[in-house]
Amino acid sequence: MSSEVTITKDNFDAEVLQSPIPVLIDFWADWCGPCKMIAPMLEDIAGEYSGRLKIGKVNVDEQGDLAGQHNVVSIPTLALYKGGKIQAQTTGAMPKHEMVNFFKDFI
Repeated sequence: MSSEVTITKDNFDAEVLQSPIPVLIDFWADWCGPCKMIAPMLEDIAGEYSGRLKIGKVNVDEQGDLAGQHNVVSIPTLALYKGGKIQAQTTGAMPKHEMVNFFKDFI
């Protein structure tokens, strides 16, 4: 079972802004090859960092307004929230160790 959370405009405040732990949001789409490439790594990270980091998934085709609010113009985009504020954002596929390096200072 995946410990990733589907993020929508309706649950963004509760799941991201009010989260007691940092949230790494993956902005993705079904048709995006690089998004599919990093998905298994994000699922691994969700399990490995359970209780310390939440992985949120935003489908940009279904949540275009939410993607727009985050200035997402290319996918995959990863955005890290902590304490209700965005801390960092990056775009593009990367190896798992680079993803971990992206968020590790915030957990």
